Amino acid sequence: MKLHEKYPKLFDRLEDKELELRHLLNVDENYEDYDSEEFEFNFEEYNFIVYISELMQEALGNEKMEELVVKLNENSAFENFLASEIDLYALKSNLSTQEVEELLLNQVETVLS
Repeated sequence: MKLHEKYPKLFDRLEDKELELRHLLNVDENYEDYDSEEFEFNFEEYNFIVYISELMQEALGNEKMEELVVKLNENSAFENFLASEIDLYALKSNLSTQEVEELLLNQVETVLS
């Protein structure tokens, strides 16, 4: 199933219906990195770093982005959640990367309802 079929409310707000996941958000595993001081989140407290793309931010708008942060913060799938910016989150979860991506996109669909 294509993303636009699975997440119709989001894609109704996007011009390009053939976007790939990487154009919308990035979910990366957090690990201890001695060489970088950028985006330092304690890897023991947060095992994922999430970045919401500008494209998705524009589609949602500021009000919906703020609502998304609240919904994610309240989500029981996350042991820890930190929104250091409206588009940059650190979280701890036992979910896989793919499950976190799906959860995020499902939350976006919920916010757009």
